[in-house]
Amino acid sequence: MASERPIYHAKDAVGTSIKSTMITGSAGALVSAIQNTLTKQNVTAWGVFTRTGGTIAVFAAMGGTYEFAKTASANLREKDDSWNPTIGGFLAGSVLGLRFRTLPAVLGYGAGLAVLLATFDYTGGVLTGYTKDPEVDEFARKEYLRKNRRRPIEQTVAELGEGRGIYGPGYEERRRERLREKYGVDVAPGRTEKS
Repeated sequence: MASERPIYHAKDAVGTSIKSTMITGSAGALVSAIQNTLTKQNVTAWGVFTRTGGTIAVFAAMGGTYEFAKTASANLREKDDSWNPTIGGFLAGSVLGLRFRTLPAVLGYGAGLAVLLATFDYTGGVLTGYTKDPEVDEFARKEYLRKNRRRPIEQTVAELGEGRGIYGPGYEERRRERLREKYGVDVAPGRTEKS
């Protein structure tokens, strides 16, 4: 029974791809507006659609293609793993490569985006780093880590030596003795801080 796969629930590929097309198309419109603003020639506000409108189309097509391919491959394979973003990334990257009208660009952009999105999904799909378990108290977790990694002071002093904030037991007496032998100065016990 351990080899039993979890039950896969199919997703709506068309609905998610329409949403994704709208979102990425809006992002493309923003990028197109920025491109239109930064042109050297004075073009009208319609230049967002006429002059740099291809950007909107590429963004929308990439987003829709990625989401449709990812969801459709998950539905067909009945698995939700890192291969789905790989397939979607390859097809979306190929759409970007079509803009250059060469087969190496289509295959290169497809492979590049596929590797990028597969790696992103495989490593957890977040940019913020490792997510902590919300059930575990943060203070208790840090205390456990401190106790788990703690070394005895004798071992630390033996490996690093004394000084630089690391002082073993009996350090004050040894310091007083060294100062008396080397410089002839008697230091009173307990007066180690600077006043």
